[in-house]
Amino acid sequence: MRDHFREQASSFDSLYDDEASLLNRVARPALYARKRMVEDAIKSRKSPRVLDIGCGSGRVAETMLEAGAGEYVGVDFSEPMVDLARKRLERFEDRVSLVSGDFRTAQVPGDFDLIIALGVFDYLEDAHTFTRRIRELCRPGGSFMANFGRWDWLKGPIRILRYEVINSCPIYHYTQRELELLMLGSGFDKVDMVVGRSGFWVNATR
Repeated sequence: MRDHFREQASSFDSLYDDEASLLNRVARPALYARKRMVEDAIKSRKSPRVLDIGCGSGRVAETMLEAGAGEYVGVDFSEPMVDLARKRLERFEDRVSLVSGDFRTAQVPGDFDLIIALGVFDYLEDAHTFTRRIRELCRPGGSFMANFGRWDWLKGPIRILRYEVINSCPIYHYTQRELELLMLGSGFDKVDMVVGRSGFWVNATR
């Protein structure tokens, strides 16, 4: 998995290049829906301190900082992704901190009003180790927002072929019940969920 994302950094970054394209929005509606949800979450808070797990090239970070995030910390294990993010976010100066490494062991400063993880849990075998640490870093009254894969007979086989067969990158799917148990078992007090055709949008709060 690590090698896949290191090698494909520019390819993943380019998914956002033609955001205004109708074709791109039709092909990847969830990508832009998640971005809008995160932007709305930022605007609903006053200068929140945000942690972005799997920050990638900083495309969503840019949106959050422009929407009013007071401080942003991004973590990603792909050095090429972090390099892209550093260049993209340099105009925000000391509002931004970037950490290259494994989130489970990385030195992440402080606690947070909002923690997000977009396009991360599709690739994690040990989701519970991530959600437990996320809960530890979430301030009282804070939220954790993330998307999780859901098996879909239309797109599922194609994704299995693309990631697991061609790129040797395992992907994971969840049920609604599994996600409820995962969040509550990690110590969150409340779990709200939006169910889509191929995924779940989870908002867990404490």
